[in-house]
Amino acid sequence: MEDTPMPEPLRRAVHQLVAEAVTNCQEVLSYTEPFAAHDWQRMTLYRATDAADTMNMAALLVAAYCHDTGMTEGELEGCLQLGQQRNRAAGPREADRAQLAGLLGRPAPTPSSEPGVVMMRYSRGQNQAQRAQYPEDDRQKLFTEAVLHGLKASLCDDLDALEDHLPSHIARMARRVAEALEESQPAMT
Repeated sequence: MEDTPMPEPLRRAVHQLVAEAVTNCQEVLSYTEPFAAHDWQRMTLYRATDAADTMNMAALLVAAYCHDTGMTEGELEGCLQLGQQRNRAAGPREADRAQLAGLLGRPAPTPSSEPGVVMMRYSRGQNQAQRAQYPEDDRQKLFTEAVLHGLKASLCDDLDALEDHLPSHIARMARRVAEALEESQPAMT
């Protein structure tokens, strides 16, 4: 494989797909807020799967290019990490239910298969529940939320809506992000 930059049309297509996925991720976050209590289950699942599908499109578009330019099937399988892939149509697995049990403080399940994976995911859920008690401590999470909400508000010219549905500390950060994005835009003539 030679060291050439990504072709410009492919680069632009990947950027567009990533932007779509980011928008879907922002919507996933927005449906976790209390104002969305009436519809959060359905819309969170829709937008999370939309984001995953969009990123799959980006990966497969690049994979098609790599295949066309000489990457072997074995190399493609390795780069696409096919061993990690799971079919959503199969629904939640035992490990997913174990992580949920840990998150919600339920007793540890008795695994019927993959006991190491199931118990690891249960522990992960417990750790996530513990960290959730102190959300202000996770600066990276706060930054990610603020950037996603600020980007969406900037694109929609809806800065005032930030305070309507976000916790005040995230709304303030998101407003600063949106304002910074606004300042960095070239003047339209």
